[in-house]
Amino acid sequence: MRIVVMGPSGSGKSTVGLALAERIGARFVDGDDLHPAENVAKMAAGIPLDDADRTPWLRLVGQTLRDQESIVIACSALKRTYRDAIRSEAPDAYFGELAIARATLEERMLARADHFMPASLLDSQLQTLESLGDDEPGVRVDESADVETAAAIIDEAARLSQSLR
Repeated sequence: MRIVVMGPSGSGKSTVGLALAERIGARFVDGDDLHPAENVAKMAAGIPLDDADRTPWLRLVGQTLRDQESIVIACSALKRTYRDAIRSEAPDAYFGELAIARATLEERMLARADHFMPASLLDSQLQTLESLGDDEPGVRVDESADVETAAAIIDEAARLSQSLR
């Protein structure tokens, strides 16, 4: 299985993604680690990335998915076109969207000291966010699910989707 755990900064992508990878015995990759240094510097300075900044990174996310049989990647994948770019490299990618309220996202972002993404970029992320479409391979998980429940929901939905192919 090739799964992307998606959502805006502070949604818990890395935490849920790691739990999911452990649950299914897959490799876990944090998409933030695939960003070029220029992107990280831009975000750390409070400057939102544009599509030109994201395109090479999204290709790399897709290639990383494609090159592994069983992998979970935490990646914002905020727009459908971004998910399309990932799917162009890894057509069987499945998406687990973490749908978290703005207030919760902001609280989480303000509480973390070791991340390059400042809370000041939250609104730009939410303005960019396009939830999964009904025709996209994926499942939406709301914030009422704890980490293990979110991982289980994504796992079960991905397995069902895979069995229907």
